[in-house]
Amino acid sequence: MSTYSAKAADIEKKWVMIDAKGLVVGRLATIVAMRLRGKHKPTFTPHVDDGDNVIIVNAAKVVFTGRKREKKVYYHHTGYIGGIKERTAKAIFEGRFPERIVEKAVERMLPRGPLGRRQLANLRVYPGSEHLHEAQKPETIDVGAMNRKNRSA
Repeated sequence: MSTYSAKAADIEKKWVMIDAKGLVVGRLATIVAMRLRGKHKPTFTPHVDDGDNVIIVNAAKVVFTGRKREKKVYYHHTGYIGGIKERTAKAIFEGRFPERIVEKAVERMLPRGPLGRRQLANLRVYPGSEHLHEAQKPETIDVGAMNRKNRSA
């Protein structure tokens, strides 16, 4: 018996929708990253993009455990000398794009490189409950019911 390797023609992508309201950020991000990579499928092949398309709604209503909302700091660099900038999670949630918390958490769980960027393109994150992908008929996944720790108390 030889090792199975998926070809581009063999791949079947599904559309999946997750409601992030009240879910813990890190636990949500691990489940989404697994779906984007395709590791939930028995035909998983590491060098092929065979994951699903994931839609996350209510991303602005995710929660952190403990005091991470006030204490967690996100850094970025401007490219200039001494150009390190920092923002707390609370400042990002109160800003214009609160869905970036979820986007960055998932992005940092995917491999770096061309394949990781292609897999990340299959992620759509919306801060509210409306999304533009009704025509794809996404199936809903209840992440909160998978494990009691996925939903914050």
